Amino acid sequence: MFTEVLPAKRLYVENSIPAFSREEPFANLLMDLQTKGWSVQDDFFSTDFTQALMDEAESIQNVFMLQAGVGRKQDHQIVLDSRRDYIQWIDPDKPVRVDFLKMMADLRVALNRRLFLGLFDYEAHFARYEEGAFYEKHIDAFKGESNRILSTVLYLNEGWQDGDGGELVIYDENDPSIEVGRFFPKKGRLAVFLSECFYHEVMVAKRTRHSIAGWFRVNNTTGSTLDPDQ
Repeated sequence: MFTEVLPAKRLYVENSIPAFSREEPFANLLMDLQTKGWSVQDDFFSTDFTQALMDEAESIQNVFMLQAGVGRKQDHQIVLDSRRDYIQWIDPDKPVRVDFLKMMADLRVALNRRLFLGLFDYEAHFARYEEGAFYEKHIDAFKGESNRILSTVLYLNEGWQDGDGGELVIYDENDPSIEVGRFFPKKGRLAVFLSECFYHEVMVAKRTRHSIAGWFRVNNTTGSTLDPDQ
């Protein structure tokens, strides 16, 4: 009896493939942020590196993911009426995760040099939206009350089509009732926007949807208060 043997996914080795698809990967993104405060870049990372991240996202078993909530640390709450995705925070415990965090650290340096944002670090998690999941319109940081300065979302979905749902909708900085863009979560697409300025939402997904959501942060630690991560 013949049994089909499926090809095994390639084991990622740290620094084994080029991470970026362009010689100057940050140029267009930096220009967009400087002029309008948000940017959507297709094929930001190389095809092979994006595939490695997608393999990593798809390999995470649901049992090792957490129901996403709103708020940080002691203020964290599960609010299913607001969002229904599952997450796993990214620690530098595997080669592909190490390299992803390194590349985002390089972007942080470029952002500080060009835009003088004073970004201190970057935190990110894998996100999984099962069929029917969504995230209602929200803002990632309230002015003067958060250390999140720039939000990022990298999409890791093959063959996303019209009708699959799960689009990212970004709203106008001055009038949150006006859409400035609606974007499919297609493989390799990176969205970046000012966390305090742009309301956004994730429309209901009609199939499983993977992404990496992250935030560049400033350090708000004081002598009496520790600035928490995640």
